[in-house]
Amino acid sequence: MRLDLLQVLRALAALMVVAHHLRHELGALSLGSGGAALMPWWAGVDVFFVISGFIMVHATGPDYDRPGGRARFLVHRIARVVPLYWLVTLLFLLVALAAPRALGDAAAAADPAYVAASFLFWPAARTDGSLLPLYGLGWTLNYEMFFYAVFALGLGHGRARTVAWTAALFAVLVAAGAAFRPLPAPLAFWSDPIVAEFLFGAGLGLVHHHGLRLAAALRLALALAGLAGLALVASGEPAGFGRPILAGLPAAMLVAAAALGRSEAPARRPLVRLPVLLGDASYALYLVHPFALRAVREAVLRLGAAPALGGIGVGALMLAGSVAAAILTYRLVERPLTRRLRRRLDRADAAPRAKTV
Repeated sequence: MRLDLLQVLRALAALMVVAHHLRHELGALSLGSGGAALMPWWAGVDVFFVISGFIMVHATGPDYDRPGGRARFLVHRIARVVPLYWLVTLLFLLVALAAPRALGDAAAAADPAYVAASFLFWPAARTDGSLLPLYGLGWTLNYEMFFYAVFALGLGHGRARTVAWTAALFAVLVAAGAAFRPLPAPLAFWSDPIVAEFLFGAGLGLVHHHGLRLAAALRLALALAGLAGLALVASGEPAGFGRPILAGLPAAMLVAAAALGRSEAPARRPLVRLPVLLGDASYALYLVHPFALRAVREAVLRLGAAPALGGIGVGALMLAGSVAAAILTYRLVERPLTRRLRRRLDRADAAPRAKTV
């Protein structure tokens, strides 16, 4: 059953990331975005990681514990993540090759091994040493795909043991990352303590599965505490163990408030429909919003409209353009591609299993 409030939280998390990058675009237009942020907009990523951990446990039914379950799980994850990410990465690559000066990090596009690693979700270092893929936003998807792979290896023994396996491996990796430096690029990336945020969500998924539900007042208190906790780190982005503690735990409070309600499906009133739709399109919003932000910025520059519109006006145009681009991408590209690829992968997975029956 759909958890609509969780979809609303997805929308809010995606909008936080948009706001984070929007401030940089406004700064490039000298429209005064350099002031203190009210919230740590970058923490939308932390909310996404906690939601991802929850959803993996929530959606992992008995079917994944049967023979072939790991393959089915990975098939569904690949169909969900890969098509749109590969499309935006390809678009970014074409822009980098056609107009190198348009992108600050276009030099990496000339390295075939690095480009291949970017498409394959394999952490690889850029020329400046940063462990970012060609399309920089993909760093979060490198973590997502690693989480899926580890989680899939633990399937077959029930939700709790799968989560325990994932937690144990992550704990070993994080401990190794803290004790042994430097590590090879992939291990250095995967051993970052931020991976604990997936476990926060997975733990919430387990308590939800076992029937824990919270009263509305307690959920409201959790949501307010989560927002207050995030506001405390609005002045800077913590690193190392500080991030899952200072940003991940408040994000987990928000996810708990959204997911542990007594009612599974709130009424689809008009005010709820758009946030739920934007939650459905949150992956598209995350991936395409940099293109929309840059398009609006270039249009404003060419028209000389920045002084007249001001920061609020340009920011509103950027936000509206990002949302519109996301919904169109979701409906016209992401959703059809995901459904088509999932059907094909399901058929390919079912064929060998049918031969063994």
